[in-house]
Amino acid sequence: MAYAQWISLEAAAALVPDGATLALGGMTVYRRPVAFARALLARTPRPRDLTLLSFTGGYESDILVGGGCVGAVRSCYFGLESFGFAPMFTEAAQKATIRVIEETEVSLSLGIRARLAGVGFLPSTAWIGTDLPALRPDVKTVTDPYSGETLMAFPAIPCDIAVLHGLEGDHEGNFTLNQNLGVDMELIFAATTVIVTVERVVEQCQRGDDRYMMPTPGANYLVHAPHGAWPTSCYPFYPIGGGEFMRYVDACNAGAFEAYLETFALPDQAG
Repeated sequence: MAYAQWISLEAAAALVPDGATLALGGMTVYRRPVAFARALLARTPRPRDLTLLSFTGGYESDILVGGGCVGAVRSCYFGLESFGFAPMFTEAAQKATIRVIEETEVSLSLGIRARLAGVGFLPSTAWIGTDLPALRPDVKTVTDPYSGETLMAFPAIPCDIAVLHGLEGDHEGNFTLNQNLGVDMELIFAATTVIVTVERVVEQCQRGDDRYMMPTPGANYLVHAPHGAWPTSCYPFYPIGGGEFMRYVDACNAGAFEAYLETFALPDQAG
């Protein structure tokens, strides 16, 4: 059995080519792979024309949009939860400088499940009788061979690289996630390459009431990245950095996105 390879954050970021479909784990403002997104922005040149795939897009995705890395987004929500709109995504969507692929929870779920099943599509009654098919001409209809009913055929969603942020990893390649899984488990099996950043390196990962252990070879690469989700939360290690979210929104609204990136500091680095 092949173990995951431990690499640096910079080496992990270098694995993302231009034009890749990049899936980002976590949920809304919880356990997002922020350190990895920042490492992508630190590259010279930055990656271009990425398709971001996530059930919900948040801070980690917004900084990639602001950094000019994103060509398309497929998600059923993109925002900062109680901190309001995602400012760089909102601006890019309004100016049509990125492509927003219309998705719903159903289309994402079935598209990812079709990928997992190794089939071209999965059918559903969802979207029938709505205007959504006009926005997604790639989503076609099929006839149920048993009932004759017309169904929507949601195509499989490709995924080149998935990046998750976890709690702990060990040298056998096991890692742990907390119970707020979102679609992390599905992304692990849907992606061609899986990168997991973790808060701590331990001798042996353990299951627990507040965590789920993914055994090797769930990840191809593991990266030690303390505070790697901040300012999103990473239970039980640290809560949401609300002040940093507000500073980010204020900076973006003032047209100072790049200046914000230069002044970003982890909580234990702030003066």
